[in-house]
Amino acid sequence: MPKISAKGLRMPASPIRKLVPFAEQAKKRGVNVIHLNIGQPDIKTPEIALNAVKNAKIEVLAYSMTEGSENYRKKLARYYAKNQIHVTADDIIVTTGGSEALSFAMGTIMDNGDEIIIPEPFYANYNGFATAMGIKVVPIVSMIEENFALPPISEFEKLISERTKAILVCNPGNPTGYLYSKEEIAQLAQLARKHDLFLVADEVYREFAYDGREHYSILQEPNLENHAIIVDSVSKRYSMCGARVGCLVSKNRQIIKTVLKFAQARLSPPTLAQIASEAALETPQSYFQEVIDEYVARRNILVSELKKIEGVKVAVPQGAFYCMAELPVESADDFAQWLLENYEMNGETVMVAPAAGFYATKGLGNNQIRIAYVLEKESLIRAVNILASALKTYKQQ
Repeated sequence: MPKISAKGLRMPASPIRKLVPFAEQAKKRGVNVIHLNIGQPDIKTPEIALNAVKNAKIEVLAYSMTEGSENYRKKLARYYAKNQIHVTADDIIVTTGGSEALSFAMGTIMDNGDEIIIPEPFYANYNGFATAMGIKVVPIVSMIEENFALPPISEFEKLISERTKAILVCNPGNPTGYLYSKEEIAQLAQLARKHDLFLVADEVYREFAYDGREHYSILQEPNLENHAIIVDSVSKRYSMCGARVGCLVSKNRQIIKTVLKFAQARLSPPTLAQIASEAALETPQSYFQEVIDEYVARRNILVSELKKIEGVKVAVPQGAFYCMAELPVESADDFAQWLLENYEMNGETVMVAPAAGFYATKGLGNNQIRIAYVLEKESLIRAVNILASALKTYKQQ
């Protein structure tokens, strides 16, 4: 029998989706599963985006430009300008989701065996992208006790080797919800310039900054044009996860030229989804304020309820819509599976994402979970009540 590649065998399974079979079995038993495991917002997609697709007069659904529609890229540049990020359409390549943008970035700036430093816990698929590209992830631990703030720059410097090519951050963070401050971004920028590294920022949650805080982009940093690469997406901003439209932004012309070659190999980003994404840029600011107000209310309720559970430690998110919690269990993986297979309260149970898969360092995060607070407040309260009751039963086994 032919053998699967070593790379394929190393490819990690998604900690977000690996419990899906157990959730499906629970549903077949008639149990209602409250999904806290995946960042699929229940916020409605802007009507203007949906109508743009409905009203599109298309006789041939053709390829778009490899780099994405010029009109869309020009409008994106205007959107970024409103956020104090000054780029042109030529600095932007439209991609099939932020995932493709990150894969293109890794392929453009790193070779097999090169290293990228990432604060952990981090979005689990970073491991997958790195594995696919033959790149080594070098993790640097951020702590729940410090709300997952940026680790000291001195700790970053200890990890830099001759194979180090880049530092990657997610801001605001998935799975932590931490929002890096202007000062923290400035420290990373100085480090990138000092060691001639690329600084890659996944900024897909840019709009979601809470408690009066403002997002600060790496492309707002002076003298970082040759080092900075932004990965972005419409998925979370406009509740358009299924559109699969993202982009890569850089003022480094060599990066854009090289990314374009990767993009040519996959032909073009989706045409209809670009129509929706272009229209979504006309969404009024009031939409975002309403969404932010709703997420803040959900966060406050979730954190407040979680803190009532004995033995649970919670990090308070400052952005995005994820919360990390540490449970009084040895294995969050076992507990999460047990919840779906063996526990229900009033005909309901909860699906969470065990956090070990968000770490690259083995042994870390084993007793932590990520909760996506993308459901209405009543569902969140019921979910935490189920967690509290389930933990008591689980520990008595």
